[in-house]
Amino acid sequence: MKYIPRHMENRILELSRSFSAILLTGPRQAGKTTLLRELVEKENIGRRYVTLDDLTERDLAKNDPVTFLQLHQPPVLIDEVQYAPELFPYIKIYIDEHHNPGDFWMTGSQIFRMMRGVQESLAGRVALLHMSPLSQREIIGAPCIPFTTELDQFLSEQDKIIAVSTPELFTRLWRGSMPGLVSGQVPDRNIFYSSYLSTYVERDVRELSGSVDALKFNRFVTAVAARCAQLLNYHALAEDADIDVLTSKAWVNILETLGIIFLLHPYSNNVLKRTIKTPKVYFYDTGLVCYLTRWSSPEVAESGAMNGALLENFAVSEIVKGYQNAGLEPYLYFYRDHDAKEIDLILEGNGKLCPLEIKKTAMPDKRLTRVFKVIDKSPLQLGTGAILCTSEKFSAFDSNNLIVPIWMI
Repeated sequence: MKYIPRHMENRILELSRSFSAILLTGPRQAGKTTLLRELVEKENIGRRYVTLDDLTERDLAKNDPVTFLQLHQPPVLIDEVQYAPELFPYIKIYIDEHHNPGDFWMTGSQIFRMMRGVQESLAGRVALLHMSPLSQREIIGAPCIPFTTELDQFLSEQDKIIAVSTPELFTRLWRGSMPGLVSGQVPDRNIFYSSYLSTYVERDVRELSGSVDALKFNRFVTAVAARCAQLLNYHALAEDADIDVLTSKAWVNILETLGIIFLLHPYSNNVLKRTIKTPKVYFYDTGLVCYLTRWSSPEVAESGAMNGALLENFAVSEIVKGYQNAGLEPYLYFYRDHDAKEIDLILEGNGKLCPLEIKKTAMPDKRLTRVFKVIDKSPLQLGTGAILCTSEKFSAFDSNNLIVPIWMI
């Protein structure tokens, strides 16, 4: 299988020079272990590897952490560390005694649950990084540049990234961004996603919530996928999956914990009082959304009723991945008020709010930018806005409003 270089490689090696422990979280099959094992070869320092998917190793780690760390002495890569949170206090003791940068590399695929143990035991000693499935920039071999609305950035990049037509964009979106699919390791997309859901997701859900009705959970995940890029409605999801609202909330939390979905929260402050409070829901991988919602080909997805939502999910997840891959926290929001005024995405940084509208059109209308004025009342300055669309070239309405092709994200 061909290894696709990941943007996070340099960041991990850089942090490894100052932190004793690195914890790489993210969904299963996103390529965490492959990336770290690739870096182990580059390091060439004899780093040991152990996975807690191995039940014997897991049992030892949980019940006798001291012996486990004697058998697997640092530098060590511990895979799926969430299965033995009992290790964390002993890793802390080891770090405090030895102070060696890069001693512990760890991966984990149950993000929030594991974080509690990490934050209690390893605060200040561990560098936390989140890795999603492949970004488009990783797939095409473009550099890792987190998205901003800086004109100079687009001008310098417009000739370096090959333009992509709308059908090609939907082919990427439909195929998805899981390394196993992109690299060709698993040629059949349907088999990949079917086994991904049954092997990993259902197993992890049982681990996190005890017994679970697999059919109802599958209906639930499908209902969430059908509402991607929309306001999160626990009641509607509960009705679709024939479960109660409490279970609906718990299962959304689990999908977030497993790194399958993320929530985008609305932007508000004391001045903008009429904004809504409900978050929107997005998937990290649009291929999974297309599989769950039964779009049988890129062409059908492009012409279907969900095409706008799919494109918005794709654009937002690509922006999020760009920041994660650079080891940065993305300050992203959306805007919607009780007067039905809406901005798809707001990027906050350097005291500015940069509004972004996402549209499936190759020729956007300047009137789309009118809504950007609603955040003028915010205490932060209104920054350069942009329409993210399916245009085949970078352009602008004026110096404050850019036209950015989604393939450039």
